[in-house]
Amino acid sequence: MKLKKANAVLAILSEIALLIHIGYTVFAYLTFYYNPMLKTITALPFIILACLHAVCGMCAVFIMGDGTCLTAYPKQNRGILLQRVSAAFIFPLLLLHLRTYELLKTSAENANWMLFACMILVQTVFYGVTLLHIAASFSKAFITLGWLSDRTKQKRLDRIVWIVCSLIGIAASIVVIRTELIMFLPK
Repeated sequence: MKLKKANAVLAILSEIALLIHIGYTVFAYLTFYYNPMLKTITALPFIILACLHAVCGMCAVFIMGDGTCLTAYPKQNRGILLQRVSAAFIFPLLLLHLRTYELLKTSAENANWMLFACMILVQTVFYGVTLLHIAASFSKAFITLGWLSDRTKQKRLDRIVWIVCSLIGIAASIVVIRTELIMFLPK
């Protein structure tokens, strides 16, 4: 149980670090202000916490046998399935996310508009998958830590987090993509 509680704490800290990183990124793209040091300061804690969270999560599934059969109760396990599938997509998409600027710049310089469009799509999917994972997981961390036990409050919290994550994803996508189009498309 200590592993699951540690993982829940890492999840919450990861979510906070991600919100800080998204906040800085949206600010930077809105104002056309880029500070590599601030980007690193906001991204590195998230990457470290997310990696630790991922390792703990995999250990819980593979070592502790927390990987129960998800088909036994499909409706009840829909959230767990969303958690696991979204988690599986985060890291491959993260690798592309880390190279987004470089790939957009190169594709625009070479007029490779197919790659450019694919990178815009991939980063939108990355935002969506990451925020989907948070929305599907948030209340479960509070349950694991013993901070939430009431089903009605859990459902209310889940609704709030789904709405907030959706709004953050939409806002970040609009701001970032708009600025990238301004920066890279021919005038």
